[in-house]
Amino acid sequence: MDIKDKYPKTIDTFINTTGEMLKLFVKKQTDYGPTNVGMGLAQVKEDEDIQKSLLGLSVRMNDKVQRLMNLTFNQQKPNNESIEDNLLDIANYAVMALIVKKGHWGQ
Repeated sequence: MDIKDKYPKTIDTFINTTGEMLKLFVKKQTDYGPTNVGMGLAQVKEDEDIQKSLLGLSVRMNDKVQRLMNLTFNQQKPNNESIEDNLLDIANYAVMALIVKKGHWGQ
């Protein structure tokens, strides 16, 4: 049995979510460009620059994880942020980190 047949809603949701991630990524890249992650560089290729960019992405992911924990366990509902928004941001930062790690950021 194919995984798509066994878990169709899971697979469809995964596909839709990665589509949402890509739309959000494109939107943010249009606003900020690659230099935001590249610590001022449009392309990140050198080991030292990769390390700096990965550190910056790790800090941003940690900020999002802390917000996620706050949203999950806090009784007060925020006006401008949601659990879903934070999860999409964390997922995108993880993919961006993989792109940086491969030396393909900004190319």
